[in-house]
Amino acid sequence: MNKILHITNGDSLTDVLKKLPVKGEIITWREVLCEGKTTTDVGSESFWKTRFEHFKSNYKVTKQSFIEKTLKEYRRLCNEKQQDEIVLWFDNDLFCQINMIAVISWLKKFRQGVQVSLVSPPKLEQFFSDKTEEQLLKMFEKRVHLTSDDIATADYAWQIYCSDSPIRLENFASLNSSQFDFLSTALEAHLSRFPSIQNGLNSVENFVLNEATKSKLKSKEELIAMSLKNQKVFGYGDLQYENVIATIRPLFHTFNPVVLSKKGKEIVDGAANFYAELRNDDIFLGGSKKYDFLYNESSGKLLKL
Repeated sequence: MNKILHITNGDSLTDVLKKLPVKGEIITWREVLCEGKTTTDVGSESFWKTRFEHFKSNYKVTKQSFIEKTLKEYRRLCNEKQQDEIVLWFDNDLFCQINMIAVISWLKKFRQGVQVSLVSPPKLEQFFSDKTEEQLLKMFEKRVHLTSDDIATADYAWQIYCSDSPIRLENFASLNSSQFDFLSTALEAHLSRFPSIQNGLNSVENFVLNEATKSKLKSKEELIAMSLKNQKVFGYGDLQYENVIATIRPLFHTFNPVVLSKKGKEIVDGAANFYAELRNDDIFLGGSKKYDFLYNESSGKLLKL
């Protein structure tokens, strides 16, 4: 029988897989590569240094915590060299799809010749967390075996994602016809995270602001909960939405209850642009500076400034 290595998208799924009659070692990929600066050389010393700086700056993560939670698990992955097949378990949202192409890029370089397979929910906005153990087993049995062309496609997407020219992702997203059914949708969502040409906020920031106007929310926690419930394509967790809200804090008057400021109301009404106040040359999306581009919502295209 083939020896199998499983790489999962998080600890919750790892815990579930350990209970299932699925043989093989399990590695948990603990990263948020859809946020912060990334470089193509996944696993290198400079790569992890760049990633630690992101977690330290945005989540106050200590070096010891980063080593324990992320680097030790990555070193476990490096030591697993005996398997005939590596099975990837990644959801269909932006969060997971970016992690997925990074892992595949690493496998292309360091595990040449090993069969790589992919397990993912069958439809957009479906998640492993929604599935029963029986359904997960059936999904595993129907996993997709990736070809060398598929692996090259994912690696190419990762190279572009880490470049300083995200505009090239527009063509990739429209032409992608590989086994990755949801990668194009994820990359389109990624492009929309550059500031809107209309008001300077990106799609996530606009979404949170609009959520705040729809319902009478009593607290920031309720706003985060509402965002988690209603926005699935990004795959963000509560910590990501905490950071989004912190970024656009001047657009809120108070969070007890949630009330927009005068500027926030002007943004919602289409009467103001917040780009100048938000611009920060230290913020990256992949390999690109977030505020070096504008996103045209009507065309789905980026404009280089």
